[in-house]
Amino acid sequence: MEPRKAKILAGATFTGVLILILVLWLCLGPSKTFFLLGGIGVAVILSVLLWVLLQHAALDRRRMSLVRRSALEGNELRLEYSFLRKVAGLPTKFRYKDLVAATDHFQALLTAAPPAPSSKGYSRTAPRSPSRGIEGAEHGDHEFRSEVSAVASVQHVNLVRLLGYCLNPGGPRFLVYEYIHNGSLASWIFPSDRSNGSGERRCLPWPLRYGIAVDVAKALAYLHHDCRSRVLHMDIKPENILLDEGFRALVSDFGLSKLMGRDQSRIVTTIRGTKGYLAPEWFLENGISEKSDIYSYGMVLLELVGGRRNVMLVGDGEPSERQWSYFPKIVAEKVREGKTMQVVDERLLQPQGGGGGGGGVDERQVKTLVYVALWCIQENPKLRPSMARVVDMLEGRLPVDTPPETEMIIVDILSINDRPGAGAGAGPAGVGIGSMNYSFAASILSGR
Repeated sequence: MEPRKAKILAGATFTGVLILILVLWLCLGPSKTFFLLGGIGVAVILSVLLWVLLQHAALDRRRMSLVRRSALEGNELRLEYSFLRKVAGLPTKFRYKDLVAATDHFQALLTAAPPAPSSKGYSRTAPRSPSRGIEGAEHGDHEFRSEVSAVASVQHVNLVRLLGYCLNPGGPRFLVYEYIHNGSLASWIFPSDRSNGSGERRCLPWPLRYGIAVDVAKALAYLHHDCRSRVLHMDIKPENILLDEGFRALVSDFGLSKLMGRDQSRIVTTIRGTKGYLAPEWFLENGISEKSDIYSYGMVLLELVGGRRNVMLVGDGEPSERQWSYFPKIVAEKVREGKTMQVVDERLLQPQGGGGGGGGVDERQVKTLVYVALWCIQENPKLRPSMARVVDMLEGRLPVDTPPETEMIIVDILSINDRPGAGAGAGPAGVGIGSMNYSFAASILSGR
């Protein structure tokens, strides 16, 4: 019986018995018959009260049973949902205070480079995970949702895995990635004061460089051809290529990524990326496509071969005596002269004891990488091979033809030339544009 009905019945019974006792008192007075009937009435009242109490106790037990059952079912659903999220590789939503605790208030800074700084942290949920903050008006809700959706929807052995994210109301937003042990490719191929821990400066051997070129090509081929919606990375550069403990390359940083429908040949958007790796179509207002990523990949290949920035200010002395050096132009000239090996990182040609990579440079592989790179940086996007074709060429399934000469009008667009002092105030001698970690975004306006 429902609790409300039980209370009404108990109240009616109690009232009726009291009225009956009162009537008996008036009619019989203090006689044996009155006390007998009164005792029966009191027993009835007590029985009804006991029945009501038992009904309430039974109802409480049923309620507790339902609560426990709901809690168990809820826990099972949460565990199952958590398991399915892990199996599917879906990101976890972290609390801001957990990230603060894991990163020791973001003290372990991995990089402060745009578009966002990265900090390393440790937690039971995401062990040794870098968290990257996204701040500023240009990195609002739209960019954050774009990055989370793009990274969460792709899973590949050569892509950095997104472990989770954090939405901090009124504050910065964070992405939590898996920690990649050996850092970025840039710290391994460009000459610097950084050592490998034994006092020797880092220099990646040639076999590893070639393997990295193949790994990155496979990652981009997956993004361009094997995803439900094509994903344009839009910021391919050595800083966004990480190396794990086995020196396998993983492409990272989808903060500027763009989804592209299968029926789209190109899209029009604001200029995004890093100066020195941008394809010419960014500046010519022709719209961009996956071929823009291919151009950036070709520029990275040249830096992988030469161990230097493609765009560098070289020379000593006064700023007016320095010159800009454009490596792709140098490579094209050396290929035309039949001197391809002269563009190889000179440290790789030194013996092991001389601080180099110990030799072992495969001339055929050098020629393959250089030719593929020159195909990828063609000014005409239609001449650039697809990333799937690039993978086939690097793995020897397709021949690599001699690339045609290209104008390299990007030299004029970036105001880079061979005149002494041109742009000399942009940086110190020997510093490349790419080494400044300079990313930017600018809108392209065109009249009707």
